[in-house]
Amino acid sequence: MFKETFYSSLKELAAISGGPGREHQVVKHIVEQLKEIADNVEVDHMGNVYAVLESGKPGPTVMVSAHSDEIGCMVSAIDDKGFLRMERTGGMMDSLLVGRKVEVNGHFGVIGVKAGHLQTASEKSKVLPVEELYVDIGADSKQEVLEMGVNIGDAVTYISDLDRFTNPDLICGKAIDNRSCCVLIVELFKKLQDKNFSGTLVGAITVQEEIGLRGAQIAGYKIDPDFAIVIDTIACADTPDGNYYPIKIGKGPVLPLLSGGGARGNIMSVQMKDLVISYADKVNVPYQLSVMSKGTTDLSAIHLVKEGILGAAITFPRRYSHSPVEMANLQDFEDGFVLLEAMLRDSGNWGSMEFV
Repeated sequence: MFKETFYSSLKELAAISGGPGREHQVVKHIVEQLKEIADNVEVDHMGNVYAVLESGKPGPTVMVSAHSDEIGCMVSAIDDKGFLRMERTGGMMDSLLVGRKVEVNGHFGVIGVKAGHLQTASEKSKVLPVEELYVDIGADSKQEVLEMGVNIGDAVTYISDLDRFTNPDLICGKAIDNRSCCVLIVELFKKLQDKNFSGTLVGAITVQEEIGLRGAQIAGYKIDPDFAIVIDTIACADTPDGNYYPIKIGKGPVLPLLSGGGARGNIMSVQMKDLVISYADKVNVPYQLSVMSKGTTDLSAIHLVKEGILGAAITFPRRYSHSPVEMANLQDFEDGFVLLEAMLRDSGNWGSMEFV
């Protein structure tokens, strides 16, 4: 039953356009759901959503967060013939842009491609950079574009509905990163309506993760929790073009022990790593361990707030990251949900965690 509910909710939420800084419609949809099941819901000026559930019993404040934005582009110019130019906002890959269906401020569009009959042999094998691409929304002039309500600064996002494979556990579409975990937070709030936990649960839906974890820094400072759990998706390499990176879909949630490189990353604390693993073992949920310097989560920003926040990331493997055909396994999300519920119901027993 969880898988069907989760899939249905994700299909609806992932279809909404919400590039970085333009998450408004996604936020509105999530707020409408959370206000029915939370004690309090508010949205800050950036667009971060804060949903609070009080148990009425003493205990820690635990923040569980997920980001609402998806990779995208932004309209940077409109030419006299009505074609749009773009700048990327997030990890849009040049090789996956040409010929794609997109949405621009509620309007259907396509990213144009020179007809194959007119391309030279060298052009057919060349990947054009985003600066040379254009969006066609069916307008004949700049004035017509403006009259349609499209202007510089509007978001450009993929159109790619969520679908299922013959194996119904396998799903594919855009924005699985990270609308999937926004759905998990809503489902957690529904499950914890009995308030059979200790302390305070704050569900944070953050913005602008894809362009630098910006909303998370604000949210972490505002909430200042005792503990933070960031949920997100994570790249895997279980395909023919993969490498030694040992993460697979369908093998359970992933604990990124190291994520990001240099100054903008996170090394998960031993205390939190051991805590998550102990609950995974207790409820018999499989898990995978990851060390990857080329990807990160909002935890990289949150754990540096104020005097430092103890946090863990629980992530879900996805194939074809930052594409319109991201692929994941519903079983991983169900396992992660079981793990998160077990942890939150027992948060009153986490105790203090000292470095030594």
